[in-house]
Amino acid sequence: MHVPDGFLDVTTSVGTGAVAAAAVALAVRRASPEVRRSGPALAGLTSAFVFAVQMVNFPVGAGTSGHLMGGALAAALVGPWAAVLCLTCVLLVQGLLFADGGLTALGTNVLLIGVVTVLVGHLVTRALTAVLPRRPAAVVPAAALGGLVSVPAAAAVFVGLYAVGGAAPIPLGTLMTAMLGWHAVIGIGEAVITAAVLGAVVAARPDVVHACRKSPTARLMLDDDGVLRGVPLPGRPASARVLLAWLGGLSLLIAGGLSLLASSHPDGLESVAEQLGFAETAAESGASGSPLNGYEVAGLAHPWGAVLAGILGLLITVLVGLALAALVRGRRGDQPRVGASATEPTSPAAPGLR
Repeated sequence: MHVPDGFLDVTTSVGTGAVAAAAVALAVRRASPEVRRSGPALAGLTSAFVFAVQMVNFPVGAGTSGHLMGGALAAALVGPWAAVLCLTCVLLVQGLLFADGGLTALGTNVLLIGVVTVLVGHLVTRALTAVLPRRPAAVVPAAALGGLVSVPAAAAVFVGLYAVGGAAPIPLGTLMTAMLGWHAVIGIGEAVITAAVLGAVVAARPDVVHACRKSPTARLMLDDDGVLRGVPLPGRPASARVLLAWLGGLSLLIAGGLSLLASSHPDGLESVAEQLGFAETAAESGASGSPLNGYEVAGLAHPWGAVLAGILGLLITVLVGLALAALVRGRRGDQPRVGASATEPTSPAAPGLR
């Protein structure tokens, strides 16, 4: 659901940009403990994985497709504040290099995909894990339902924005019905992908999954210095290198190969725009002159142009995500409490995946 330029007027786009910028700035201030716990590598690869999977549109029927948004998944893996930064990295790379989503609509896309889906997905996951059995595996169905709810929630927010500054007069009831209908179906795909990926990571290393942090079992996996010790779970946990290699390899396979199988049908927002007659209000992105426009390398024949574009986009997203995560991790996010003794120990942060 990448909003192009032209769907919303300038005033609304500026407003969403300001809200998105404030949310990202707050995330930069608050993400440090999350990134230090999981490690910059997991945050960077979470960004890369979301970028890769968003390249793969899956059909949902009647000439319409959908793709992962990734808010609930990223929030469960690295925490909500870090997830906002991960998805912002993805959207920046998509918008600036691939002309996917408009440049003036970048703030709108960050708000919808990078903030709303993360917030809703995280809140639903947290609410469900509070009542489900406190074991790592419980976060998988909780986050899956969070993903399912987050997609139509973002669609509903778009309808609200369109009510304020839509480019064409559309009956809002009709728009809401169409957007929620298609994105509820797309949310099912979101839930399936979220459950599959999160389930694999939880099975391998629940100690680094943010949503498992309150699980007594996961806590027993770490000593007071945050180092993985004896594990009261069947089998042996995967090493950090194995987990990171698996996540990176899967991302590379998707971006450089499986993305060629993506559905060519318009996604939920594009399909609704065509159905209701406001698709023609979309303007060409200011990044349309990029040599990677449309996820193809200019001058290189298909499918090699698409393969190379996917791999380049993945590598760039990893680098941007790692750089931002490392910067955030270095911030002094944990300040001593007022009145605390100078010798009072502070809670150690787990080193996570290096």
